[in-house]
Amino acid sequence: MWVIAGLGNPGSKYSRTRHNIGFMVTEEIARIYGIDLKEKQEKYKIGRGSIDREHVLLLEPLLYMNRSGFVIRDIVSKFNIQPENLIVIHDDLDMEVGKIKIRKKSSSGGHKGVESIIQNIVSKDFVRVKIGIGRDNDISAEDYVLKRFRKDEIPLIKAAITRASDAVTSIILDGPDKAMNVFNKSE
Repeated sequence: MWVIAGLGNPGSKYSRTRHNIGFMVTEEIARIYGIDLKEKQEKYKIGRGSIDREHVLLLEPLLYMNRSGFVIRDIVSKFNIQPENLIVIHDDLDMEVGKIKIRKKSSSGGHKGVESIIQNIVSKDFVRVKIGIGRDNDISAEDYVLKRFRKDEIPLIKAAITRASDAVTSIILDGPDKAMNVFNKSE
């Protein structure tokens, strides 16, 4: 079984912001594979289903980004998931808008949600699907990630959501190394 965790912040105020790209991808995977993300607990939303006979749990932590690790720790413990079978989808300020990159066994890169996961599961051995949201040096990173995408960025983000969903499927069906070879190539 795989756990696919999209990172974001809870509530409609944040629903389409840059920081919530992980939720957007998780919701796209749910749509593609007919997985109902309606099972809601106090700290998370979860959907159970399969991707080509591989059992998956789609997860959206409902604590704020920098506390995501608490939820993920509880879920991987509850379902006895090894870090290698955890896929975390999140935004990346240091990548161009719409670019995606798969990483495994890497540091947080300064991402507070990823750092929370590393600290709580005491491992870096999970797969990450990073989606570029760009950066604006005229405003703080904390404010920038809570902004919505500009109109001219929407097509790039829609394409990135589709590509990230395909990357997650490839990770599950073909393995992370093969998926990295395909999806980390420059476009």
